[in-house]
Amino acid sequence: MHHLNQNGSTPMLRLRHAPILAVFLGVFVAAPLRSDAQDVVIEPDVVYGHKLGLAMTCDVFTPVEHVNGAAVLFMVSGGWYSHWSPPEQTQHMFKPLTDEGFTVFAVRHGSSPKFSIAEAVADVRRSVRFIRINTEKFQVDPNRIGVFGMSAGGHLSLMLGTASDDGITDSKDPVERVSDRVNAVVAYVAPTDLRIMARDAPDRLPAYQRFPALDIDMIAAEPNSPIVHVTPDDAPTLLLAGAKDDLVPISHSRNIEAAFEEANVESKLIEFENAGHGFGGEDAENATKAMVDWFVTHLTK
Repeated sequence: MHHLNQNGSTPMLRLRHAPILAVFLGVFVAAPLRSDAQDVVIEPDVVYGHKLGLAMTCDVFTPVEHVNGAAVLFMVSGGWYSHWSPPEQTQHMFKPLTDEGFTVFAVRHGSSPKFSIAEAVADVRRSVRFIRINTEKFQVDPNRIGVFGMSAGGHLSLMLGTASDDGITDSKDPVERVSDRVNAVVAYVAPTDLRIMARDAPDRLPAYQRFPALDIDMIAAEPNSPIVHVTPDDAPTLLLAGAKDDLVPISHSRNIEAAFEEANVESKLIEFENAGHGFGGEDAENATKAMVDWFVTHLTK
């Protein structure tokens, strides 16, 4: 839930986040660039929408060989703050996915405190619609779209997995008329119930006062709490959580996993016994393998 600095660290959890970010997270260019070392074509700053006169953008990482036709969106979000970095500096984050043939989209949203969590959710919904309506351009299958993220990014991923729609049929915008549903979700250390994080929550953790995005009441928090949207048609979901997480307690993942089970949604929770809000070493490697395997299983077979 902490925002990333330009070097990929966070203000409060620099070292703890670095190993896991290194598993996932090069020089800015204005056109697609072929990286011979990584066998990836990078298309930076693709505009998927506009808001208040500004562009909303994502970076696209397309493998050169063994392309499998599936798309995976990464939610660039920490504390519901979306930070820009040159894509050449972040492409190694996605190598485990591009090596398997996935086309990866690093999606940025309007950041806190300027924009609310609800607005961030709306932004990433549009990103899915935009990619789906442009699947011919990106050479991906509209029925094989996955999403993943960490912390706030995991929350946004879960919102796409549990609370999406088939399109706004009466919209004048053709993008809005397209579905924002996804076909697989992986959520790392994700908040699943914003009501218990809201400013008027009885047992709110003091740490949440540091996050402007959580300056909401319990009523406003409910529509953007993934746990309240769980239904049998939700996307297959993998949850990755640290048992010692003192920022987003593991109960968030356990509770939504129980809800998924009750609704007969295909899901799995992997708990890392010694991890907190971020994984390192062997935990990071195992989490990455589980994430890639989940997408391979649900998007390529």
